[in-house]
Amino acid sequence: MRDLLPVQPDLLPPGLFLRQGVAPRPLPDYRLIAFDMDSTLIDIECIDEIAEAVGKKAEVAAITEATMRGDIPDFRQSLLARVALLQGVPVQALQAVYDTRLQLNPGAEALVGACRQAGLKVLLVSGGFTFFAERLRQRLGLDFVRSNLLEIEHGQLTGRVVPQAWGDVCDGAVKRATLLDVASLLGVAPTATIAVGDGSNDIPMMQAAGLSVAYHAKARVREQADVAIDAGGLDRLLQVLPRP
Repeated sequence: MRDLLPVQPDLLPPGLFLRQGVAPRPLPDYRLIAFDMDSTLIDIECIDEIAEAVGKKAEVAAITEATMRGDIPDFRQSLLARVALLQGVPVQALQAVYDTRLQLNPGAEALVGACRQAGLKVLLVSGGFTFFAERLRQRLGLDFVRSNLLEIEHGQLTGRVVPQAWGDVCDGAVKRATLLDVASLLGVAPTATIAVGDGSNDIPMMQAAGLSVAYHAKARVREQADVAIDAGGLDRLLQVLPRP
């Protein structure tokens, strides 16, 4: 395990860590930032909240937690199993989750705003669902979104996801490929990208990025990251980056 050291502990509150030997660049030196959605950009796991509509929140949440810790290594199979438990959920339940339970994590708007002002493009790449990701695209002015599409028939979830041009499930490998594809589209090197996540399926894209950030993350993710935010909001990342 590599050492995570406090960043300027005499100047900053506790809970912000920088890996030994990592030298972040000023924010404008990066050209793309990629965020996970559930428990990173927002404060819930949407699939767990949706499952409450059919009385299966505890069952689904237990699988989600084990998957994010890395105890269940196959994210694709885990997601498909959890989505199957959502069969029969009315579409209105998704809107209710968005309206009443989904909140941005502290500092999300500030960090996204700072990135956009510095000229970065913003990517949301999620193992969650397009229903929520597209609403966040509009809310935050995000540039790119990739996530899973729930199948709906007769106003209810079928318990399946809809295959898209890039595949059916946005797992760790797809997250990594998406980060690299968008960087290529923008004509920038992976070293000019930042990836922010909290669960084990975020590790592949974090490893591909120039700067990896673990936000209130599972231990396995934190061990891999260049920066760990263990207390406070997402905008604490800005405290790690030198001023231009």
